[in-house]
Order: sequence, then C-alpha cells, then structure tokens
Amino acid sequence: MAAPFFSTPFQPFVYQSTQDAVTPFQILGGEAQIVQIMLKPQEKVIAKPGSMCYMSGSIQMDNVYVPENEAGVWQWLFGKSVTSIVLHNTGSSDGFVGIAAPTLAKILPIDLALFGGEMLCQPDAFLCSINDVKVNNTVDPRARNVLTSAEGFLRQKISGQGLAFIVGGGSVVQKNLEVGEVLAVDVSSIVAVSSSLNVQIKYNGPMRRVVFGFLVLDRVMLCLVADLFPIGCGFIRSGRSL
Repeated sequence: MAAPFFSTPFQPFVYQSTQDAVTPFQILGGEAQIVQIMLKPQEKVIAKPGSMCYMSGSIQMDNVYVPENEAGVWQWLFGKSVTSIVLHNTGSSDGFVGIAAPTLAKILPIDLALFGGEMLCQPDAFLCSINDVKVNNTVDPRARNVLTSAEGFLRQKISGQGLAFIVGGGSVVQKNLEVGEVLAVDVSSIVAVSSSLNVQIKYNGPMRRVVFGFLVLDRVMLCLVADLFPIGCGFIRSGRSL
C-alpha cells in the first residue's frame, strides 16, 4: 500500500510488508521533501549516498557496496557512486531516520508488491528502501544501444516485494491504464512505469546525427500501452531534468 502524494506531517503512514512487518513513515515538507522512517530495534533502511539528513542516536550508518548492482563498474567510470548507505537501528528502543530528496522534488512511496514486483525509473530516481528491494542501474555508453528500448531512457530498475521511495521533480501524477488504453508522455516527464506496461518509443521530430555518433532528438515520446495486465501504472512529473 502506497501513501498519498501530499505531505503527512502529523499522522504517520503505516506500511505493512508481505511478512506482516509494520513500518511507520512520514513525508514532510512541500517542494523539498524529507521522508522520516521509524525503525524498530535491528531494522534497517538502505539509501543512496548523501541522502541522510538526520537520525536518532541509536542508528548506525555504514557505507557498503551492493553486489547486485550489475552496472557498478560503468557507474564508477562515469563518476557515479557504486555504494549505498545502510542505516541500522542497533539500539534496544525505536529510532528514526530522515532521508532527504537531493533536489526540489516530491518523494513517492512505491509498494513494489502492488506493481508486479518491478518498476522502471529515470536514472537516479531511487532514494531509499525498506525490506526486499533490489536496484539495478543499466549504463551502456554505446550510442547505438541507447534508444532501442524503454531501458534506454528508464535506466534504473527497482525490483522486489518491499517498499521503495523514489523522487520526482515538480508535481507528480499517477496514471492507471486499463487494458487497451494508450498514453503518450514526453520522455523527460516520466518518473517511473510498472513493468506490466508495454512501452513504445515514438519520435515526433527528425533525428540528427552529430559528432561521435550521438543522436540529438527534437522530441521523444514514450507510448505507454496496457495490453498484458488489467492495470498498468505510470508516474509523471512536471519538472524536467533531461
């Protein structure tokens, strides 16, 4: 179950995992949001480096390399971090951590169990996670492979059955598509889509090849088509960073 997209500063939202574990969290702020997560003893949160804003005294923070990151070497070569931080409550009482969005962005809680266990996201959309969540970043510097599929644009895959928090700039809209429904979206406006959607690339302008073989596109649209499952879901933002 995912929380509403507005702030919840007074009443925490309660996430219940498939193992019946309960984790309360609050989304604080308006434009630059913070998610505050309550942790029972021995519980932990995995977050991207530099996102920790504050934490209680019982929380221990460690920097670890996640071997599941299949593109770790390419990330390192392109100046991206290949590690994650683990915030672990080592105390005997409840603690809390505050994870901040890196830019002026909304924080979106995504219960992966409700979306088929997998979401395709924009690069660097992942913020933090609770329980069973795996993050894979696909980095392919070869220009001929960049635009062959949705993964060429949505280069971060989040999978598992836990709760993931992702970020989207501006105002964020959730669109649910029924079978046969088609939604055309500018590629820079997509935050994430469920794997149940058939994502097709559509070019609305001429392509121009420039030096070093890179492609410059006047306009790229992604057509989201729900043709496999009763409902597919996409998260669309107003703020653009591409």
